[in-house]
Amino acid sequence: MPIKPVTHTRLHLPGMTPTTARPVRMVARDLDASELLAAHSHPWGQVTYALEGIVRVTVGNNTWIVPPLRAIWIPPNAIHEVVTLERARLRALYVFARAAPFQDGECVVVDVSPLMRELIVAMLHADAASLRESLLSKLILNELSNSATLPMRVALPRDKRLKVLCETLIADPASPLTLDDWAQRVGASGRTLARLFEQDLGLTFGQWRQQMRLAHAAPLIARGLPLSRVAAELGYASQSAFSAMFKKTFGQSPSAFFAKTSEP
Repeated sequence: MPIKPVTHTRLHLPGMTPTTARPVRMVARDLDASELLAAHSHPWGQVTYALEGIVRVTVGNNTWIVPPLRAIWIPPNAIHEVVTLERARLRALYVFARAAPFQDGECVVVDVSPLMRELIVAMLHADAASLRESLLSKLILNELSNSATLPMRVALPRDKRLKVLCETLIADPASPLTLDDWAQRVGASGRTLARLFEQDLGLTFGQWRQQMRLAHAAPLIARGLPLSRVAAELGYASQSAFSAMFKKTFGQSPSAFFAKTSEP
């Protein structure tokens, strides 16, 4: 499905700039699948969260696939792009820079607790500049600063040949093609591609593909797909192979990892 850009006038809604008095502002967008919020930046931070649906957020040479159980913090002035991978009820929290819950200037994926989700829903309906909005803002910032952070980043290369390879694999994570297979497609030897992965991303091809597949796993598990099907859709030989790799990366089995935030 072709990507449909959202018009520039909708990227920054008038009157929604966060301030000292109103440090958290809410922007709600219901978007169809394959809509694009083109690369842009602003002097405030942003929490990108979808009540329903899955989004892909790209900042610099990194991308994140974010399901409803997760949100991503984007620091002030970071140039970011958002693509909806399916129909999404997008809720963006604009956060005044000096009230930012994370101060290291990096994007962070966070757990969205049941409390955090309800705070976001309530914020949408709070009267402007009301005591309720002020209290909700404080609770949201406190909950964010205490949220668990998650290693769900997928690095993107600068080299054009690797970029074609990586973007194609992100779109088709179960692809069984080897590095030598890809070499024939992008016009470089397998040895050259292997060296480029190490130089550009600091990872082997296998390590990068593993990270990319695990990033795709979260949305699939969030939809309630059986682990056997998740493993098959991501190109793993078996459910046990997928579960072992997941536990090695996240320190927990997939079921344990998602149990906390899937509770009502």
